[in-house]
Amino acid sequence: MIYDTIIIGSGPAGLSAAVYGVRAGLSLTVIERNALSGGQVLNTYEVDNYLGLPGIGGFDMGMKFREHADKLGASFTEGEVTGISQRPAEGENASLFEVSLDGGEKLTARTVIAATGAQHAKLGVPGEEEFGGKGVSYCATCDGGFFRGQEAVVVGGGDVAVEDALYLARICSKVTLIHRRDALRATKVLQEELFACRNAEILWDSQIREIRGDDRVKSILVEHRDGTQRELPVAAVFIAVGIRPATALLHDLADLDEGGYVIAGEDGATRTPGLFVAGDVRKKRLRQIVTAVADGAMAATSVQDHLSL
Repeated sequence: MIYDTIIIGSGPAGLSAAVYGVRAGLSLTVIERNALSGGQVLNTYEVDNYLGLPGIGGFDMGMKFREHADKLGASFTEGEVTGISQRPAEGENASLFEVSLDGGEKLTARTVIAATGAQHAKLGVPGEEEFGGKGVSYCATCDGGFFRGQEAVVVGGGDVAVEDALYLARICSKVTLIHRRDALRATKVLQEELFACRNAEILWDSQIREIRGDDRVKSILVEHRDGTQRELPVAAVFIAVGIRPATALLHDLADLDEGGYVIAGEDGATRTPGLFVAGDVRKKRLRQIVTAVADGAMAATSVQDHLSL
């Protein structure tokens, strides 16, 4: 079978593309690593900034997205994608895409939508996984509102970490930025703004060694360069030590920026005709559920346009 499009990834971007694609009459399948759709949203305790669904649990949201796609009859294929290649289409000018899976199966389509997402770099300390979505977060704009008037910490030293600290300082009683070096990597303007912030503190040459709590985060164990340790009571830990987009499959087919994100406009088109991207894998200003869903809709629309050429 030759699909009109193969969607790689079943997070909000991939599922949105599936919904729009099925409604447009496209033959498609969504490739997911396991039978649990939803992507990173599944690890979010509560979502409070998605229009019309304030306070919905991340897992519940992911299930609703999947149910919507199922209701419309979207096809799903479970497996890990190991490669994407092209071959000439017999009797046509365009090429076909061949998507290889870890079980040896090969799927063929006229177009591909890569909604492979990105993963936040982690600290790898005790408590980080346990309290994920329960005080440990990788997105201040997503989850900061839950900790209004409370004390929070941000881990990192780049632009994102400082921007997160500034954002949280507007709504939290106190924000502590923890950085393992003695100087920030963030731009000077951001640094100056943070230094001038009355309820923000910076712990230089320090690292979190453990995140503690019961049903939610209650404190962190911080170690300083001289080896001394102390426990700080906090309600939330925002980790901003980097994001790694899942673009290993796309290196030969798309242009990437210095951070590894695919360079593509709102239409999701890459330099390879017929290959589109959607969601966190794409270079853009804001990586949120709502922008991922929008990307999926745009990519599916771009597929329609491409197939009608």
